[in-house]
Amino acid sequence: MRAVLVPSSGAAGVLQVEDIDRPTPGFGQVLVRVAVAGVNFMDVYQRSGAVPLPTPFVAGVEGVGTAVEVGGGVDDLSTGQRVGWLRGGQGSYAEYAVVDAAMAVPVPDAVSDEAAAAVLMQGVTAHYLATDTYRVQPGDTVLVHAAAGGVGQLLTQVVKLRGGRVIGTVSTEEKAAAARVAGADEVLRYEEAPDRVKQLTAGNGVAAVYDGVGGATFDASLASLRPRGVLVVYGTASGPTPPLDIPRLNSGGSLYVTRPTVVNYTATRDELRARTDELFGWVASGKLRISVGGRFSLADAARAHEELESRRTTGKLLLFPAGTEGQADPRSGG
Repeated sequence: MRAVLVPSSGAAGVLQVEDIDRPTPGFGQVLVRVAVAGVNFMDVYQRSGAVPLPTPFVAGVEGVGTAVEVGGGVDDLSTGQRVGWLRGGQGSYAEYAVVDAAMAVPVPDAVSDEAAAAVLMQGVTAHYLATDTYRVQPGDTVLVHAAAGGVGQLLTQVVKLRGGRVIGTVSTEEKAAAARVAGADEVLRYEEAPDRVKQLTAGNGVAAVYDGVGGATFDASLASLRPRGVLVVYGTASGPTPPLDIPRLNSGGSLYVTRPTVVNYTATRDELRARTDELFGWVASGKLRISVGGRFSLADAARAHEELESRRTTGKLLLFPAGTEGQADPRSGG
C-alpha cells in the first residue's frame, strides 16, 4: 500500500510517499481502508520531533474509512462498517490503517466521510473546550483566538449553540469573513486584544479565553479575562507560552489557567462516543457547519503541512489516499 513516512524528524520536506506492506489487525483492532485523513498540528509535532516517535513511522493520527478486517476480541464492529478515529490509529496518511477498536467510532449514514474527518479531532476539541474545560453558560462572552481556523470555526459554533457570545481574533480580512460566517459576534485583529476586548465587555473582560496560538497571544489572553476568568491554552501554534508568574493570577483577579489535551477528555470509550455522537448529530441536522480549507493527495502531504504551519489556512485540511478528484461533498459545508 502507499503511505506517507516520516523517516527522520525535521521540516515538512522529510515526508515521503512509499510503498509498504499492508498492516494486519491484532487483538482488539480493525483494519480500515482509509477514505480521508485529517491533517492536524499533532502530525506536525510528531514529524518535527516535538512529540517524539521512533522513526520511521507512518504519519497521521485521524481518519475515516471502511473496516475491511476485524481482529480477535472485537464484537461491536464489522467489515463494511464506516468508522472514524482521532486516537488509537497512528498511520492514517495511508491507504490502510490499523485502529484500536475501542477508539473507532461509527459514522452515521447522514454524515459523509469528508464531513466526519473534518469534525473528529477538531470538533471533539471544540466540544470538550466549550462543554467541560470552561462550560459556557448562556450570556457568557468568550474570546476565541484563531477564530477562522479549523478548531476556531467549530468552537465558535459550539459556543453559540450553548448561548454564548463570541469575540474572535484573526490576522486578515479574509479570515475575518470566515469567522463571521461561523457566527462570531465581534471580530478583531490579534493586536487589538486586550483593549478592544475590554471595550466590548464594558470594561469587565471575558469569562474565558480559548487560545490555540500560544506564545504570541498569552499575555493579551490573560489581560482579556474578567475576575475569576479562565484561560484555556489548548495549543501553541505560534510557539511555547512564556513562564507564568503565579502572583499574576491574583493581581489579574483570581484567574485560572489550564492546558487541556484531547486524551484526557476522551479518557473512556463512553466519553469519546458521547462527544462524537453529539457532533455527528449537529452535522447531520445542519446545526454545525463544516469548513474544509484544503484537499490534498498523499503526494502533497508536505505541502499540507506547510500550509498548516503557515497559519494562512481557514478550516480543516484533509488528505485523500485515493486522490482528491470529486471529493467535495455538499454535506461538508466546504
